[in-house]
Amino acid sequence: MSLRALVARAVVIAGLLATTACLRFAAGPFAGEPAAASFISVDGERIHYVDLRGRAESSTPALVLLHGFGANLDEWGLLLPLLVQRGYRVVAVDLRGHGFSDRPAAGDYSIAAQARLVSAVLDQLGVASFVPIGHSWGSAVALQLAFDAGARVPRVVFVNGLFFAAQEPLLFSWSRVHGLGEMIFALFYNERIDEKVAFALYNPEPFMTEQAVEDAVALQERPGTLAAALATVRALNLEAMEPRHFDLRQPALLLWGREDQVTPLKYGERMSLRLPHARLLVVPRCGHLPMLEAHQVVADEVLRFLEGGES
Repeated sequence: MSLRALVARAVVIAGLLATTACLRFAAGPFAGEPAAASFISVDGERIHYVDLRGRAESSTPALVLLHGFGANLDEWGLLLPLLVQRGYRVVAVDLRGHGFSDRPAAGDYSIAAQARLVSAVLDQLGVASFVPIGHSWGSAVALQLAFDAGARVPRVVFVNGLFFAAQEPLLFSWSRVHGLGEMIFALFYNERIDEKVAFALYNPEPFMTEQAVEDAVALQERPGTLAAALATVRALNLEAMEPRHFDLRQPALLLWGREDQVTPLKYGERMSLRLPHARLLVVPRCGHLPMLEAHQVVADEVLRFLEGGES
Protein backbone atom coordinates (compact mmCIF):
# COMPACT_ATOMS: atom_id res chain seq x y z
CA MET A 1 0.00 0.00 0.00
CA SER A 2 1.33 3.43 -0.93
CA LEU A 3 2.13 6.09 1.62
CA ARG A 4 -0.68 8.26 0.23
CA ALA A 5 -3.20 5.43 0.66
CA LEU A 6 -2.00 4.80 4.20
CA VAL A 7 -2.35 8.48 5.08
CA ALA A 8 -5.83 8.59 3.53
CA ARG A 9 -6.92 5.54 5.51
CA ALA A 10 -5.48 7.01 8.70
CA VAL A 11 -7.41 10.25 8.13
CA VAL A 12 -10.67 8.32 7.64
CA ILE A 13 -10.11 6.23 10.77
CA ALA A 14 -9.14 9.30 12.80
CA GLY A 15 -12.23 11.11 11.60
CA LEU A 16 -14.42 8.16 12.45
CA LEU A 17 -12.96 7.87 15.94
CA ALA A 18 -13.32 11.62 16.48
CA THR A 19 -16.95 11.69 15.43
CA THR A 20 -17.76 8.56 17.41
CA ALA A 21 -16.26 10.17 20.50
CA CYS A 22 -18.69 13.08 20.13
CA LEU A 23 -21.72 10.90 20.85
CA ARG A 24 -22.23 11.08 24.60
CA PHE A 25 -25.39 10.45 26.59
CA ALA A 26 -26.53 12.99 29.17
CA ALA A 27 -28.94 13.62 32.01
CA GLY A 28 -30.63 16.84 33.07
CA PRO A 29 -31.17 19.44 34.24
CA PHE A 30 -30.62 20.98 30.80
CA ALA A 31 -30.07 24.60 29.87
CA GLY A 32 -33.23 26.37 28.83
CA GLU A 33 -35.66 24.39 30.95
CA PRO A 34 -38.79 26.47 31.70
CA ALA A 35 -38.97 27.59 35.31
CA ALA A 36 -42.37 25.95 35.74
CA ALA A 37 -41.46 22.69 33.96
CA SER A 38 -42.71 19.48 35.60
CA PHE A 39 -40.54 16.38 36.02
CA ILE A 40 -41.15 12.93 37.39
CA SER A 41 -38.64 10.23 38.30
CA VAL A 42 -39.01 6.79 36.72
CA ASP A 43 -36.37 4.32 37.91
CA GLY A 44 -33.99 7.21 38.49
CA GLU A 45 -34.66 8.85 35.13
CA ARG A 46 -35.85 12.43 34.99
CA ILE A 47 -38.87 12.64 32.67
CA HIS A 48 -40.40 15.91 31.51
CA TYR A 49 -44.18 16.09 31.18
CA VAL A 50 -47.16 18.43 31.08
CA ASP A 51 -50.39 17.59 32.92
CA LEU A 52 -53.34 19.90 32.29
CA ARG A 53 -56.72 19.14 33.79
CA GLY A 54 -60.01 20.15 32.25
CA ARG A 55 -63.39 19.86 33.90
CA ALA A 56 -64.20 16.31 32.82
CA GLU A 57 -65.26 13.67 35.34
CA SER A 58 -62.42 11.66 36.84
CA SER A 59 -63.82 8.58 35.09
CA THR A 60 -63.27 10.17 31.67
CA PRO A 61 -60.11 8.80 30.02
CA ALA A 62 -57.17 11.18 29.94
CA LEU A 63 -55.60 12.04 26.58
CA VAL A 64 -51.90 11.18 26.37
CA LEU A 65 -49.91 12.96 23.65
CA LEU A 66 -46.82 11.21 22.28
CA HIS A 67 -44.51 13.14 19.97
CA GLY A 68 -42.52 11.96 16.96
CA PHE A 69 -38.86 11.02 16.57
CA GLY A 70 -36.46 13.91 17.17
CA ALA A 71 -39.27 16.12 18.45
CA ASN A 72 -40.70 16.89 21.89
CA LEU A 73 -44.02 17.62 23.57
CA ASP A 74 -44.01 21.18 22.22
CA GLU A 75 -45.21 19.85 18.86
CA TRP A 76 -48.66 19.58 20.50
CA GLY A 77 -48.64 23.23 21.57
CA LEU A 78 -51.56 24.32 19.37
CA LEU A 79 -53.67 21.21 19.84
CA LEU A 80 -53.29 20.72 23.59
CA PRO A 81 -55.31 23.76 24.77
CA LEU A 82 -58.17 22.90 22.40
CA LEU A 83 -58.52 19.50 24.05
CA VAL A 84 -58.27 20.94 27.56
CA GLN A 85 -60.95 23.51 26.73
CA ARG A 86 -63.33 20.65 26.04
CA GLY A 87 -62.77 19.44 29.58
CA TYR A 88 -60.26 16.65 29.04
CA ARG A 89 -57.26 15.96 31.19
CA VAL A 90 -54.30 16.03 28.81
CA VAL A 91 -50.86 14.61 29.57
CA ALA A 92 -47.95 15.16 27.18
CA VAL A 93 -44.62 13.42 27.75
CA ASP A 94 -41.09 13.97 26.46
CA LEU A 95 -40.11 10.39 25.67
CA ARG A 96 -36.74 8.95 26.72
CA GLY A 97 -33.92 10.76 24.92
CA HIS A 98 -36.13 13.64 23.78
CA GLY A 99 -37.00 17.16 24.88
CA PHE A 100 -35.97 17.82 28.46
CA SER A 101 -36.11 14.16 29.50
CA ASP A 102 -32.92 12.26 30.31
CA ARG A 103 -30.73 10.54 27.72
CA PRO A 104 -29.33 7.64 29.80
CA ALA A 105 -26.42 5.60 28.46
CA ALA A 106 -27.89 2.41 29.89
CA GLY A 107 -31.43 3.25 28.77
CA ASP A 108 -33.65 1.04 26.64
CA TYR A 109 -34.78 3.11 23.64
CA SER A 110 -37.08 0.49 22.10
CA ILE A 111 -40.76 1.10 21.40
CA ALA A 112 -41.75 -1.39 24.12
CA ALA A 113 -39.54 0.37 26.69
CA GLN A 114 -40.91 3.80 25.76
CA ALA A 115 -44.43 2.45 26.26
CA ARG A 116 -43.46 1.10 29.70
CA LEU A 117 -41.99 4.51 30.54
CA VAL A 118 -45.24 6.27 29.64
CA SER A 119 -47.25 3.76 31.67
CA ALA A 120 -45.01 4.39 34.67
CA VAL A 121 -45.48 8.16 34.35
CA LEU A 122 -49.25 7.74 34.15
CA ASP A 123 -49.25 5.42 37.16
CA GLN A 124 -47.47 8.05 39.23
CA LEU A 125 -49.91 10.71 38.04
CA GLY A 126 -52.86 8.56 39.07
CA VAL A 127 -54.23 8.14 35.53
CA ALA A 128 -56.50 5.11 35.37
CA SER A 129 -57.74 4.97 31.77
CA PHE A 130 -56.35 6.95 28.84
CA VAL A 131 -56.42 7.43 25.08
CA PRO A 132 -52.94 7.54 23.52
CA ILE A 133 -52.58 10.04 20.69
CA GLY A 134 -49.32 9.37 18.88
CA HIS A 135 -47.61 11.24 16.08
CA SER A 136 -45.26 9.49 13.62
CA TRP A 137 -42.81 7.40 15.71
CA GLY A 138 -44.99 8.23 18.72
CA SER A 139 -47.81 6.31 16.99
CA ALA A 140 -45.78 3.13 17.33
CA VAL A 141 -45.50 3.86 21.05
CA ALA A 142 -49.27 4.51 21.19
CA LEU A 143 -49.92 1.19 19.45
CA GLN A 144 -47.69 -0.65 21.92
CA LEU A 145 -49.54 1.02 24.80
CA ALA A 146 -52.87 -0.12 23.37
CA PHE A 147 -51.57 -3.70 23.28
CA ASP A 148 -50.00 -3.56 26.73
CA ALA A 149 -52.69 -1.69 28.65
CA GLY A 150 -55.72 -3.55 27.29
CA ALA A 151 -58.96 -2.27 28.83
CA ARG A 152 -57.10 0.68 30.32
CA VAL A 153 -56.96 2.08 26.75
CA PRO A 154 -60.51 2.28 25.31
CA ARG A 155 -59.47 4.01 22.06
CA VAL A 156 -56.35 5.14 20.25
CA VAL A 157 -55.48 7.91 17.80
CA PHE A 158 -52.63 7.86 15.27
CA VAL A 159 -51.44 10.99 13.47
CA ASN A 160 -49.31 10.33 10.36
CA GLY A 161 -48.07 7.15 11.98
CA LEU A 162 -44.82 5.24 11.56
CA PHE A 163 -45.84 1.57 11.47
CA PHE A 164 -43.91 -0.23 8.73
CA ALA A 165 -40.24 -0.97 8.21
CA ALA A 166 -40.71 0.22 4.62
CA GLN A 167 -41.38 3.73 5.96
CA GLU A 168 -37.94 4.01 7.52
CA PRO A 169 -35.45 6.19 5.62
CA LEU A 170 -32.39 4.45 4.20
CA LEU A 171 -30.32 6.48 6.62
CA PHE A 172 -31.76 4.41 9.47
CA SER A 173 -30.42 1.20 7.94
CA TRP A 174 -26.96 2.67 7.45
CA SER A 175 -26.98 4.01 11.00
CA ARG A 176 -27.34 0.53 12.44
CA VAL A 177 -23.83 -0.30 11.25
CA HIS A 178 -21.44 0.17 14.16
CA GLY A 179 -19.13 3.12 13.56
CA LEU A 180 -20.96 4.28 10.45
CA GLY A 181 -24.00 5.28 12.49
CA GLU A 182 -21.90 7.33 14.88
CA MET A 183 -20.26 9.11 11.99
CA ILE A 184 -23.54 9.79 10.17
CA PHE A 185 -25.22 11.24 13.24
CA ALA A 186 -22.21 13.28 14.32
CA LEU A 187 -21.72 14.79 10.87
CA PHE A 188 -25.21 15.10 9.43
CA TYR A 189 -28.00 14.80 12.01
CA ASN A 190 -27.96 18.49 12.93
CA GLU A 191 -27.36 19.74 9.40
CA ARG A 192 -30.00 21.84 7.56
CA ILE A 193 -32.60 21.58 10.31
CA ASP A 194 -34.64 24.38 8.73
CA GLU A 195 -34.90 22.41 5.48
CA LYS A 196 -35.96 19.28 7.34
CA VAL A 197 -38.74 21.15 9.15
CA ALA A 198 -39.89 22.76 5.90
CA PHE A 199 -39.96 19.35 4.21
CA ALA A 200 -42.40 18.13 6.86
CA LEU A 201 -44.88 20.94 6.17
CA TYR A 202 -47.26 21.52 3.28
CA ASN A 203 -46.98 25.29 3.64
CA PRO A 204 -43.89 26.15 5.72
CA GLU A 205 -44.17 29.94 5.50
CA PRO A 206 -46.47 30.61 8.48
CA PHE A 207 -44.42 28.40 10.78
CA MET A 208 -40.81 28.90 9.70
CA THR A 209 -40.11 31.92 11.85
CA GLU A 210 -36.61 32.73 13.00
CA GLN A 211 -37.56 31.78 16.55
CA ALA A 212 -39.03 28.45 15.45
CA VAL A 213 -35.82 27.53 13.62
CA GLU A 214 -33.70 28.59 16.60
CA ASP A 215 -35.84 26.44 18.91
CA ALA A 216 -35.50 23.45 16.58
CA VAL A 217 -31.72 23.87 16.44
CA ALA A 218 -31.48 24.22 20.23
CA LEU A 219 -33.54 21.05 20.68
CA GLN A 220 -31.17 19.01 18.52
CA GLU A 221 -28.05 20.49 20.09
CA ARG A 222 -29.07 19.61 23.64
CA PRO A 223 -26.42 17.38 25.30
CA GLY A 224 -26.89 13.68 24.67
CA THR A 225 -29.39 14.15 21.85
CA LEU A 226 -27.24 12.62 19.10
CA ALA A 227 -26.42 9.53 21.15
CA ALA A 228 -30.06 9.06 22.18
CA ALA A 229 -31.32 9.55 18.63
CA LEU A 230 -28.92 6.93 17.30
CA ALA A 231 -29.87 4.54 20.12
CA THR A 232 -33.55 5.08 19.24
CA VAL A 233 -32.93 4.23 15.59
CA ARG A 234 -30.97 1.12 16.49
CA ALA A 235 -33.68 -0.07 18.87
CA LEU A 236 -36.47 0.50 16.33
CA ASN A 237 -37.95 -2.78 15.14
CA LEU A 238 -41.16 -1.99 13.30
CA GLU A 239 -40.97 -5.22 11.33
CA ALA A 240 -41.51 -7.24 14.51
CA MET A 241 -44.67 -5.24 15.29
CA GLU A 242 -46.25 -5.58 11.84
CA PRO A 243 -47.87 -9.03 12.38
CA ARG A 244 -49.61 -7.66 15.48
CA HIS A 245 -51.45 -4.88 13.63
CA PHE A 246 -54.38 -7.21 12.95
CA ASP A 247 -54.76 -7.89 16.68
CA LEU A 248 -55.66 -4.38 17.81
CA ARG A 249 -59.12 -4.56 19.35
CA GLN A 250 -59.68 -0.92 20.31
CA PRO A 251 -61.36 1.52 17.91
CA ALA A 252 -58.67 3.56 16.16
CA LEU A 253 -58.65 6.88 14.35
CA LEU A 254 -55.97 7.40 11.72
CA LEU A 255 -55.45 11.08 10.89
CA TRP A 256 -53.19 11.71 7.91
CA GLY A 257 -51.92 14.79 6.10
CA ARG A 258 -52.65 14.23 2.41
CA GLU A 259 -49.39 15.83 1.25
CA ASP A 260 -47.14 14.15 3.79
CA GLN A 261 -43.71 13.49 2.23
CA VAL A 262 -42.21 11.95 5.38
CA THR A 263 -44.73 9.14 5.91
CA PRO A 264 -46.83 9.15 2.71
CA LEU A 265 -50.58 8.60 2.79
CA LYS A 266 -50.31 5.14 1.20
CA TYR A 267 -49.08 3.84 4.56
CA GLY A 268 -52.12 5.25 6.32
CA GLU A 269 -54.33 3.53 3.78
CA ARG A 270 -52.41 0.30 4.28
CA MET A 271 -52.71 0.53 8.06
CA SER A 272 -56.45 1.26 7.91
CA LEU A 273 -56.95 -2.08 6.13
CA ARG A 274 -55.00 -3.93 8.80
CA LEU A 275 -56.65 -2.58 11.94
CA PRO A 276 -59.97 -4.32 12.65
CA HIS A 277 -61.77 -1.20 13.90
CA ALA A 278 -60.14 1.76 12.19
CA ARG A 279 -61.25 4.89 10.43
CA LEU A 280 -58.89 6.85 8.18
CA LEU A 281 -59.42 10.59 7.91
CA VAL A 282 -57.31 12.46 5.35
CA VAL A 283 -56.54 16.13 6.01
CA PRO A 284 -56.08 18.10 2.76
CA ARG A 285 -53.38 20.73 2.20
CA CYS A 286 -51.41 19.28 5.07
CA GLY A 287 -48.04 17.57 5.44
CA HIS A 288 -46.50 15.51 8.24
CA LEU A 289 -47.63 17.82 11.06
CA PRO A 290 -51.45 18.11 10.98
CA MET A 291 -51.57 19.06 14.66
CA LEU A 292 -49.65 22.16 13.63
CA GLU A 293 -50.97 22.99 10.15
CA ALA A 294 -54.57 21.93 10.83
CA HIS A 295 -54.82 21.89 14.61
CA GLN A 296 -58.48 22.93 14.73
CA VAL A 297 -59.47 20.22 12.26
CA VAL A 298 -57.46 17.63 14.20
CA ALA A 299 -59.03 18.73 17.49
CA ASP A 300 -62.55 18.57 16.04
CA GLU A 301 -62.02 15.11 14.58
CA VAL A 302 -60.36 13.71 17.69
CA LEU A 303 -63.17 15.04 19.89
CA ARG A 304 -65.76 13.66 17.48
CA PHE A 305 -64.09 10.29 17.64
CA LEU A 306 -63.94 10.36 21.44
CA GLU A 307 -67.43 11.68 22.05
CA GLY A 308 -69.42 10.49 19.05
CA GLY A 309 -68.71 6.81 19.43
CA GLU A 310 -67.32 6.43 15.89
CA SER A 311 -64.89 3.65 15.18
